Amino acid sequence: MFTKTSLAPAATPAPAMAAWLARARAWRSRLLTAALTLLGLLVLTFFIGRVMPVDPVLAIVGPDADTSTYNQVAAQLGLNKPLYVQFGHYLGELAHGRLGISLLTGNAVSADIARVFPATAELATLAIVIGVLTGVPLGVFAATRHGGWGDNVVRMISLSGYSVPVFWFAMMGLLVFYAWLGWAGGSGRIDLEFDGVVRPLTGFLLFDSAVTGNWAACASALRHVLLPACILGLHTMAYISRMTRSFMLAQLSQEYILTARVKGLPEWQVVWRHAFRNILVQLLTIVALAYGGLLEGAVLVETVFAWPGFGQYLTNSLLLGDMNAVMGCVLVVGIIFVSLNLLSDALYNIFDPRMH
Repeated sequence: MFTKTSLAPAATPAPAMAAWLARARAWRSRLLTAALTLLGLLVLTFFIGRVMPVDPVLAIVGPDADTSTYNQVAAQLGLNKPLYVQFGHYLGELAHGRLGISLLTGNAVSADIARVFPATAELATLAIVIGVLTGVPLGVFAATRHGGWGDNVVRMISLSGYSVPVFWFAMMGLLVFYAWLGWAGGSGRIDLEFDGVVRPLTGFLLFDSAVTGNWAACASALRHVLLPACILGLHTMAYISRMTRSFMLAQLSQEYILTARVKGLPEWQVVWRHAFRNILVQLLTIVALAYGGLLEGAVLVETVFAWPGFGQYLTNSLLLGDMNAVMGCVLVVGIIFVSLNLLSDALYNIFDPRMH
């Protein structure tokens, strides 16, 4: 006797599981894109470095070396092999965590970067904090007084901070606050009397000196870092304030803002709880990109202030034709920007309810 069976529909994942799977696929796509971006960056940098007119072999042996010495050093560096073989060897070394040896210092590139990067990170972090704490309120202030004197003053400050070369601000800052007033600490990261005194824990002088209880060294490091950080912060503030003003103007013209005002809400609630909340996601991207730019683009300020940081190390390596160091630095910069973009995407899920 046959019984009639009904075909049950295939089980579908719960909405929460489906959303989780969708987010996992999106993040997998983002990570794959990030990896391909870094690989493309390495390929481009490697082959551009090999066609540069700067010869790293001559930088080692000097212009008066004979042909046999030149060829011997070129063979030791692997520069006598085809480009694809050199690149494959570099990727193999990179897979084992080795960035090569720097021609500039004779040390491992990874060790050099670990030594110089904290100086730039300390400077850039203070600069972005200054830029955000001043740029965001100024941008909101200008947007709420659109067309008035306050808006014009903020726009003039932003235009000046963004247009005047940052190295000019750096030189004027040294002249006024160091040479004339004696408020700033001058060049370098710390006074000579404290050089080598602070035990390196993280490479961040302010943190290391405070943790070890060397408050005199901490005060010296603070005097040295504040002026270059304020100069970079001024440049960043100009950019952030302009973008904040533009975002806020777009929001303040929306109908929901008019509705909130008609309901009699206080103006500060209309501005900060409604309009500003809706530009927060956009500002995250702006701040992240600005911070990444500070980490790799502070070379002019570092040069003026003799700041032993990442930008100065990259520039010196590029001038010498030290491609191991250049590619290591480029890889670090690429990882920074990719990581900041991924962090921005993650923060979108937190601050933007439409992403849930």
